[in-house]
Amino acid sequence: MKKIVVIIALAISIVSCDKKAAEVKEVKTAYVDTSVLMKEYTATKDLDAKYKAKGEEKGRQLQAEIDRFKQEASNFQAQAQANGQEWAQKKGAELQRREQQLAQAQQALSQQLQQEGGTEMDSLVSNVKKTIKAYGKEKGYAYIYGTGDSNASILYAEDKFDITKDIIKLLNDKYKAPVAKEEAKK
Repeated sequence: MKKIVVIIALAISIVSCDKKAAEVKEVKTAYVDTSVLMKEYTATKDLDAKYKAKGEEKGRQLQAEIDRFKQEASNFQAQAQANGQEWAQKKGAELQRREQQLAQAQQALSQQLQQEGGTEMDSLVSNVKKTIKAYGKEKGYAYIYGTGDSNASILYAEDKFDITKDIIKLLNDKYKAPVAKEEAKK
């Protein structure tokens, strides 16, 4: 009797293990090369171009002031001998203050552009992550890993698991849609 109970229990456990084994499905994984993604994503290119142009525009204004300062500083050399030591000391101190102000203005401009660009880039990265998450859910992925220069969480993966091109296409198509709507309104 005990042997029958043991055999039945063993048979039940084997059958239940077979059912669980049949229920386990393949875990679908992929990865995205984030450095390639950020280079090829149109929104990133547009953001870079925007801040490059903004930096050049504001830089031109500041450069004009720097050029005026340099001209004034070179004139100072010639005028110092003609106007005397007292004048030269006052003018020299004034030129030093202006030089410091211009250096501070350059630094402030650089920080402002970095901060503004950083804020927009953070928003862009957040959007990319949301898009990848939605893509993963839609396509049935259990995991999507990131790899790239600063985000090396994969040391090796077969190329067949690389979905970077799919994500770039999805993001660029999604990015073009609002731009096309705005142009249609004009």
